[in-house]
Amino acid sequence: MIYDAAEDSYLLEKFVKKYSKNKSVLDMGTGTGIQALAAIQSGASKVLAADVNFQAVINARKLGIKAVQSRLFSHIKEKFDLIIFNPPYLPKDEREDKESALSTTGGFKGDEIIIKFLKNVKKHLNPHGFILLLVSSLTPRDEIITTLRKHSLKRKILAKKKLFMESIEVWKINHNKSFK
Repeated sequence: MIYDAAEDSYLLEKFVKKYSKNKSVLDMGTGTGIQALAAIQSGASKVLAADVNFQAVINARKLGIKAVQSRLFSHIKEKFDLIIFNPPYLPKDEREDKESALSTTGGFKGDEIIIKFLKNVKKHLNPHGFILLLVSSLTPRDEIITTLRKHSLKRKILAKKKLFMESIEVWKINHNKSFK
């Protein structure tokens, strides 16, 4: 099962289009490939899509996107100017089947995948690079904020959108003191 593009994907896509021009881009957790395609169409210099789900990798390749199967950064070696991540962020729900949970569940509390991503992202980020991360109100944020501080990462909220059962935000994160 590939996570279908929804409101969160479309909100994030607006910023991918804005920031991708002339950038090397990693679309982590590519799903349908919406963010990778937006980066390509916006003039990114290089785009790599990654997903734990091999079906998503095959789909991306069919769309003409260079793609690799990877559990977060396990098969990513290079550095990028922009790393995009619309992560699974829901807390574990025992009623959800394993295939669906792969696309939606961010761990027991919902923040574990984001935290693991943030702990490893700097090794793959160019010195002036940045991250576009989608975060939900359904995901606990305390440990995410602590992890950002611990790894000298700064965040700026670019957009907020209220949905039926949650609010979503797009965060711009970098390891510099100023945002452009």
